[in-house]
Amino acid sequence: MVILLPMKGDEELSISHKAHMLTFEYQRMTWDALRKSINGLVNKVNVTNIKNIIPELFAENLIRGRGLFCRSCMKSQMASPGFTDVFAALVAVVNTRFPGVGNLLLRRIILQLQRAYKRNDKLQLLAAVKFIAHLVNQEVIHELIALELLAVLLENPSDDSVEVAVGFVTECGSMLQDLTPRGLHGIFERFRGILHEGEIDKRVQFLIEGLFALRKAKFQGYPAVRPELNLVEQVDQLTHEISFQDTIDPEIALDIFKPDSNFLENEKKYEELKTAILGEESEEEGNSHAESGDDDDDEEEEEEEDEEQMKLKDETETNLVNLRRTIYLTIMSTVGFDEAGHKLLKIKLEAGQEMELCIMLLECCSQERTYLRNYGLWGQRFCMINKVYQENFEKCFVQQYSMIHRLETNKLRNVALFFAHLLATDALHWHVLAYIRLTEEDTTSSSRIFIKILFQELSEHFGIRLLNDRLNDPTMQESFDSIFPKDNPKNTRFAINFFTQIGLGGITENLRAYLKNVQRLIMQQKKSVSESSSGSSSDESESESSSSSSEEDTRRKRMRH
Repeated sequence: MVILLPMKGDEELSISHKAHMLTFEYQRMTWDALRKSINGLVNKVNVTNIKNIIPELFAENLIRGRGLFCRSCMKSQMASPGFTDVFAALVAVVNTRFPGVGNLLLRRIILQLQRAYKRNDKLQLLAAVKFIAHLVNQEVIHELIALELLAVLLENPSDDSVEVAVGFVTECGSMLQDLTPRGLHGIFERFRGILHEGEIDKRVQFLIEGLFALRKAKFQGYPAVRPELNLVEQVDQLTHEISFQDTIDPEIALDIFKPDSNFLENEKKYEELKTAILGEESEEEGNSHAESGDDDDDEEEEEEEDEEQMKLKDETETNLVNLRRTIYLTIMSTVGFDEAGHKLLKIKLEAGQEMELCIMLLECCSQERTYLRNYGLWGQRFCMINKVYQENFEKCFVQQYSMIHRLETNKLRNVALFFAHLLATDALHWHVLAYIRLTEEDTTSSSRIFIKILFQELSEHFGIRLLNDRLNDPTMQESFDSIFPKDNPKNTRFAINFFTQIGLGGITENLRAYLKNVQRLIMQQKKSVSESSSGSSSDESESESSSSSSEEDTRRKRMRH
């Protein structure tokens, strides 16, 4: 039976107690307890409790368990990439006291990244790249490592490597813009070159274009560090720099238990270090409590209100999941159109959550085996009631068309019929059609099927004549120029042939007339060029004949003399 006694001091520990604590079993037991404690603290950290987790984490022996801490952070980040900025903030605080822990974590992340890059493991690569990006934001990692990583990803660009690079710049572009604007400019020039080469997939090209738009907006919506995670002063932070070309030792042996001959001495040293760290933090907390005690009652009430607001923040997106579940069950459990419409309108939505209703309505519609007209009627009613829903459905149209190549044929058909209903009833403004560019280069087989179903449904609703009148509306020609292109005769012919093949050649009458006029102009230009060339040749022949006659006259005069 093992009896554990509290440690009162070096002089009071008996020899038997020392011998007991030096045993293999006791050290193994403390190692297991340390591993469980570190894993538990890292797994439950979030934005709201990170300030409470940090003192508990420093209470554990992070020098002995530095390998366990790094391993737990990497595993938790891989399982929950959405909390990467939280784990990076936690590492940043630990790095100020124990720089060796930050250096070890950086080495392991770089090795994980290199291994995933060689194996073409996209999930691991994305996780490692995102972790590095947020550590750059926290200035735990030097910005040169970020530029070196981007150079490796864009050296031989593929669809996956460019997508990973775009995600990396999205996460840490704001910080790189401040630290190394010239380096970031070089990276964007490389992106521009890849875009002009046109060898990557259209989807990835759209991602690059979105990144340029984000840069133009100064990375709005993607701050380097959120205010609630800015826990370390810039002066206190220690930045590490390791090249990808260096030989890196991950020190995997630190994750495995090994008996320590100097176990007691090391534990005492860490106890002293812990009291020094936590003593400073406790003094700061005491001062803050003393200052808060002198505040007025009004300030205390404001603090309580702030605490209540902090409690209502949904960091795990549980409320969002519950909202989606409620919308889904409401749609699926009701039979009639009016009943479901009333129930959906009764759902209390916060500001900005209208988009979730639009997304769920469209998602449920795409999951049906055949298109149900109720979905179009629900979308029409929401657009008519509130303009916010109309704007959100316009965003959904743009998103769905940009990702149309990912949908199966049945889902694609349902989505096209849904938006055709909204357009036919004027619930959705027709200027959204400006996003569709009908050329051979800008369309895929999926997007052509989508356009075909969309316009065939519109023709069934309006008829060819009314649809043609709507498409020839002079106030809307700017929105329809991309569907009926007139920039190039090749694109014009493609649009005419496309609508003719799907049985809607009647709406291309103006386009056909335009193409004929263009061909006449081209023929006239060719004739004028040929006439000018023939006139110049006749002038040359006349000049040659006149010169030859003058030469003959001179010869005759010489003969007479």
